[in-house]
Amino acid sequence: MSDTALTRRSVLRTTGAAVAAAAVPASAQASSQWTAVESPTGNSLYDVEYTSAGAYAVGGGGIVLERTEKGWQKVLDGGPTGNGNDVYGADVTDDGRRLWFVGSSGAIGEYDVVTGNLNDHSAPMDVTNNFNDVAVTGEAGEANVYVAGDSGKMYYSFENGAAGTWEYVTPASGSAINAVDFYDDRKGHIVDGNQTVLHTQDGATWDKIGLADANYNLYGVDSDGADDVWVSGGGGSIYRWNGSQWRREDNGDPGLRDVEVEDGDGLTVGGGGALFDRDAGEGWAQQQTPTGANLKAVVRGDTDIAVGAGGTIIER
Repeated sequence: MSDTALTRRSVLRTTGAAVAAAAVPASAQASSQWTAVESPTGNSLYDVEYTSAGAYAVGGGGIVLERTEKGWQKVLDGGPTGNGNDVYGADVTDDGRRLWFVGSSGAIGEYDVVTGNLNDHSAPMDVTNNFNDVAVTGEAGEANVYVAGDSGKMYYSFENGAAGTWEYVTPASGSAINAVDFYDDRKGHIVDGNQTVLHTQDGATWDKIGLADANYNLYGVDSDGADDVWVSGGGGSIYRWNGSQWRREDNGDPGLRDVEVEDGDGLTVGGGGALFDRDAGEGWAQQQTPTGANLKAVVRGDTDIAVGAGGTIIER
């Protein structure tokens, strides 16, 4: 992992998580069990991220939620255009100040968690296809932005998504790109609907690194370095790339939609409320959760958070 990625993730998980911890009673913070918390929406939540101001979740109808001292509250409704486009993916600038999110009908939003300002970058190059995920690197106002298209294209801007700065590439077969994550300014990984994992070192050109004979759909990716990649998928699958080979770990039947690992410790979530915790050196172990809802995303921090269908939010 690069120093840039390490600093970014460490800062967001400690400062953001400290803000989140302050938002709940000490008794709740002390619990090591997953608990359900009140959600202000019944819309599905598709992603959750830590920012410098705490945790945010995004979901159906273009909703954006913030975790505050009074619990989770709605800060945006209707998406960046106000048309109610579903939001499927989110990421945060290196300084934690801007939350970027993408979704249906070409929706792209950039939300300043300090000022509350929202910039609409929707329909770049007049593209109104669905966008499944986003990764951003760099600081607020100067970010590189990478958007995963349902049509199999990667859209990218090295100038903070400004009009006229977008380009695109079709990295593989044209299958939907399900997830994207970057570990450095222009270095990262994607997974697509053709069971393919690809790597870039310049943010624009992509090389295939797997997965041969995967046999399962691939849904989530955590890119921590050229030789440290985690992919979640169907059949309870977690795949790890160490720079020379892939290794699959089998966690049963659930389709695992998201994975997040750092220094060998991690979390993955999926269908039917499935959640697995990983301790370095001990492998994955299933955790009890207070929900049977399909979980879509997870984020680690002093307070771990997972979100999913029907507005479900669980915390530990």
